[in-house]
Amino acid sequence: MAVTDPAVTAKLLTPAAVHNAYTLIKPYIHTTPLLTCKTLNAIASTPQSAESLRGTPFEGQAPAKPKFRLFFKCENFQRIGAFKARGAFHALLRLIEQKGEDEVRKRGVITHSSGNHAQALALAASTLHIPAYIVMPSISTPSKIEGTKSHGAKVVFSGSTSTEREAVVAEIQSQTGAILVPPYDDFNVICGQGTTGLELEGQYAQFVKENPGLSVHKDSPGNATLDAVITPIGGGGLNAGVATYFSDKSTRVFGAEPSFEGGDDCRRGLAAGSRVESVKTLTIADGLRTPVGLLNWEIISDKSKEAGVFSVTEEQIKAALRLVLERMKVVVEPSAVVGLAVCLFDEEFRRIVEKEGGDKGWDVGIVFSGGNTTVEAIGKFFSG
Repeated sequence: MAVTDPAVTAKLLTPAAVHNAYTLIKPYIHTTPLLTCKTLNAIASTPQSAESLRGTPFEGQAPAKPKFRLFFKCENFQRIGAFKARGAFHALLRLIEQKGEDEVRKRGVITHSSGNHAQALALAASTLHIPAYIVMPSISTPSKIEGTKSHGAKVVFSGSTSTEREAVVAEIQSQTGAILVPPYDDFNVICGQGTTGLELEGQYAQFVKENPGLSVHKDSPGNATLDAVITPIGGGGLNAGVATYFSDKSTRVFGAEPSFEGGDDCRRGLAAGSRVESVKTLTIADGLRTPVGLLNWEIISDKSKEAGVFSVTEEQIKAALRLVLERMKVVVEPSAVVGLAVCLFDEEFRRIVEKEGGDKGWDVGIVFSGGNTTVEAIGKFFSG
C-alpha cells in the first residue's frame, strides 16, 4: 500500500492490521527471545550522580529515583540480525498478492538502506525468488554490505543522505522498472515491524505468569501489563508499528534517538509541531540517520499513540552499548541501545517513571533493534 495521503493511510494502521501481518509472516521469521538482566535493572534504578547532571537543565537538583524492571526484546537475533526482516517479508508478500508473482518477478524490487533493510529485502527477495536491487551508502558497515550481497541482491552505492539514496533509486527504476519497497515509510512495512510489539507483549505476559518476581506488578501477575515500551527511531517504521499495535492498550510507547548532529529530528519536530524533512548526521547509531517518514510521522505525532520521544548523546550510547556487551553478554549495534540509554541517562524520562511509577516503578520493554556490527567497529568505539 503506497503512501498517497498519509493522514488517510494512518487511519488504516490498526492493531488488527498488525495481527494480520503476523499471521502472514510467521513462517518466515524468528520468534526472537525476551531477556531480563538484574544488573541493568539495578543500574537503571540507581539515581544519577550530580556530575552526570552538570550542564543539563537538572543541574543542582536532586536526581530522579525511578525503579525499573527492564525486558529486552532481542531483534538482534532476528533473521539478518535485525527487526527489518519482519517488514520486508510482509511488504513483499503483500506486493505479490497485489500484482501477481509473475509481474513482481519480471520487474524485481528495489530499496535504499544503510544496511538492515537492505539485508532484509535481499533475504525476502531471495526466499521468494524475486530479483532485488539495493542502493546502499558507500560508508555502510562492510558486514552489512557483504550480508546484502550474500543473498544475491545487486548492490549499487550512493551518498549517505536519504536524498542521495533516493536519486540513485529513481535512476535504477527508470532503467529496470523495479518496484520500490520503501525502507520504513510504507503501510505494509510498518505493519510488519509492529509484530515486534505483538510478540513482546505475549512473551512478557508469559514471563510474569511463570515468575511474578520479574515484574513490579508481582502482586497481580495475572493482570500485569507493560507500563511502557521504548524503541529506536530512525525512519520510524518500528516505532510507528509498535505504537500502532499498542494503540488500544494501556502500555505507553516512547521513542529514542541520537542527538548528534541533529539526529534527533523526531524529537525536535514534535517540539516544533512540524516534521523535520532532512537529516545529515554521522552518529554511530548508523541505522538512525534518516528523517522520520511521512506516514510514520502521522502515527508518532499522534499523542494518543505516542507518549514521547527522547534523545541521547554519543557517549551515552557507547556507555549503554558497553553495559549490554559486558553485563548481558549480548552483541548489539549502537542503534539498538538508544532506548536503554534513555532509561539510564535521560533525566526527564527518569522523572516520569519516578512520578508515575511511584514506589513500585515501571516494567519497560526495550527493543534491541539489531546486532549488525563488527569487532573492528566495536573496538573503535572504545579505543582511546
